Amino acid sequence: MRYELKYGCNPNQKPAAISFDGELPITVLNGRAGYINLLDALNGYQLVRELKQATGYPAATSFKHVSPAGAAIGLPLTDVLKKMYFVDEKLELSPLACAYVRARGADRMSSFGDFIAVSDKVDASLAKLIKREVSDGIIAPDYDEDALEILKAKKNGAYTVIKMDESYTPAPIETRTVYGITFEQGRNDGRIDEKLLENIVTENKTIPESAKRDLLIALITLKYTQSNSVCYAEGGQTIGVGAGQQSRIHCTRLAGSKADLWHLRQCPKVLALPFKSDLPRPNRDNAIDVYLNDDECGDVLDEGRWQQFFTVRPEPMTKEEKKAWLANFTETALASDAFFPFSDNIERAHRSGVRYIAQPGGSVRDDDVIACCNEHGMVMAFTGLRLFHH
Repeated sequence: MRYELKYGCNPNQKPAAISFDGELPITVLNGRAGYINLLDALNGYQLVRELKQATGYPAATSFKHVSPAGAAIGLPLTDVLKKMYFVDEKLELSPLACAYVRARGADRMSSFGDFIAVSDKVDASLAKLIKREVSDGIIAPDYDEDALEILKAKKNGAYTVIKMDESYTPAPIETRTVYGITFEQGRNDGRIDEKLLENIVTENKTIPESAKRDLLIALITLKYTQSNSVCYAEGGQTIGVGAGQQSRIHCTRLAGSKADLWHLRQCPKVLALPFKSDLPRPNRDNAIDVYLNDDECGDVLDEGRWQQFFTVRPEPMTKEEKKAWLANFTETALASDAFFPFSDNIERAHRSGVRYIAQPGGSVRDDDVIACCNEHGMVMAFTGLRLFHH
């Protein structure tokens, strides 16, 4: 079966289509799926499917350009999270809706115009949340009738809605063509579960159940993130994904800076920013990012451009205030898709509150990395499983 696409990655790449020997395991219920949409959808669906298998909770991910901006399981939202994610405190959310709010909230700027994947049947609670966000589409195993009607009305009826056949099992061999040459490999069906966390190589060997769960979330997220990649997780969700960097320390820094922003967004001073009442959520996300950026905040506040975001000029958050607030967070989990070649990654992770680490191991400098973890009282497990994804 063949499904025609509007174009490939770019408008000049025509013709474009997907094909399958037999009935396609996906059904486009609304809109018209694009090339990148389908790459995001199929990678995202695998991610949430594995998250649910590993944790038992419904799961969601927010995908952009073939990497997750965020992924999460359906734990209830605290009042602080509701406020920082712009969710009405009185709104009753299903576990699946909570999972998506968390996944989208991990990095709301990167999630702008995302493709959503969820592990369970979409209900009205989730559909109502998606309706208000800037998003390209969603893939799920099924949809409640009222939820489907809500989604079909999005983007003037053009919102892409895809149903995935839950019984589908892909072939064990994958192929792809690059520059006219066909590549072939076995599917990455490596199982990610708590057994991967048993080889603890540090002096501190205590990993609480909540941290084990977060490490699994980080590892499964990395399995579908463009390499090199590092992921920080906390409280049942990712809080920083560093994807597609050539150097591992750059992955760690990128993901760590995102984790720092996620932590800082919970600060009362940030939660109390005097936004204009009619300021759209994406603009609020941008304003928070600028406010917390030392290089940009001063320019915006000093030049009077704050008036486009706020009702009154907010007091900037000093470096000392940020450092003091970030010191409150010391239970973050971190996973890496390949070994850490130098201990600088551990030092950077420690700055962002990381206590628990999972990585394959196998570097000639493993001893240095372990020693650095011991210095900071961190726990590190060698999984023995590399998770490169390209």
